[in-house]
Amino acid sequence: MATLTAPIPTTTAPPREQRAGGRLLSLDAFRGLTMLLLISHGFGISEALKGKPEMAWLAFQFDHVAWAGCTLWDLIQPAFTFIVGVAMPFAFARRMEMGATRTELMKHVAWRALVLIILSNVLSNWGTTRGLRVQFINVLCQIAFSYVLCALIWQLRFRWQVVAAGAMMVFHHLLFVLFPGPDGPFSQTGNIGQVVDQAVLGYNYSGFYTTINFLGNAITVLFGVWAGMLMQSERTHRERMRVMAVCAAGAFALGLALAPFIPMVKRLWLGSFTFYSTAWVLVGLMACYWAVEMQGWRKWAWPAMVVGMNCIFIYSFSQVLRGWLSRGMAAFTGNFEWMGSYGAIPHNLLVMCVMWYFCYWLYQKRIFFKI
Repeated sequence: MATLTAPIPTTTAPPREQRAGGRLLSLDAFRGLTMLLLISHGFGISEALKGKPEMAWLAFQFDHVAWAGCTLWDLIQPAFTFIVGVAMPFAFARRMEMGATRTELMKHVAWRALVLIILSNVLSNWGTTRGLRVQFINVLCQIAFSYVLCALIWQLRFRWQVVAAGAMMVFHHLLFVLFPGPDGPFSQTGNIGQVVDQAVLGYNYSGFYTTINFLGNAITVLFGVWAGMLMQSERTHRERMRVMAVCAAGAFALGLALAPFIPMVKRLWLGSFTFYSTAWVLVGLMACYWAVEMQGWRKWAWPAMVVGMNCIFIYSFSQVLRGWLSRGMAAFTGNFEWMGSYGAIPHNLLVMCVMWYFCYWLYQKRIFFKI
């Protein structure tokens, strides 16, 4: 659905505290930076640095790890899902200020989740030649399941929210422990997640992903909800930053402490990955919050905000049409082949800039696609 809304203020404004139902501009900036990283295809860095051992460490950051570990590229989905959580308390507050009851709110949550699942399957099946296939592993499906769970948990008192998160994490891991695969609880193949998918869907996803990952993903979203609740509180900017810093440090410590016992596997979204990735996401949110909310650097963040306010559009475009755009532009740029493998960098930057301009055109028309 396309909606019309007020443009982003771009003037440098004095810092002020966030209202419960107000717009958190730093969140738009963080969301936009996350989406720009996604649609950049890693700025072509991985492709540019192939065959250059001395730069392998940098190329490694722009690709998913094969199984255990975490790179910058592995942080995109946790960042996006965490951001969904941060926005939830603000969205819910606005709807309730408009007179929505909790029952009406949950009906709206269920409808949004259904639309996300449908859109996810449209995008994942677009252009396929293997026949239509229902899937629940795409990021939009994972967000849909997590969104419903977290909306229910959000209505509890905070201490019971924490209990619910702990119970969900324990349940998620117990499934793997009680029904181990051929190589143990967290086996790459034959784990309980793959057994469930084979039984329900009739196939297993490529890349060793499983549908029940949404349980770990939901905890990441819930951490985002708590960050959003912090932003709604009466705390000052400095107090909020202090709380986020302490939480980030704790999440780093927990993630690294769990890693020797519970492998840091994004494809299963286990506890060590949940805490470790959340710590990095909090660092990113803190940086944007400091720049936009505390320093008032909105002109600096405005290009990212333009994308952040139309993330559903740019994500869908990237899934369906980015390849077409890239190939079309290559007819004029020749993929910058005169630069050798490094030509991948300016080519991907140029494609990203064109996609940014699409968002800018929509922004100028005050058209924002939302679900």
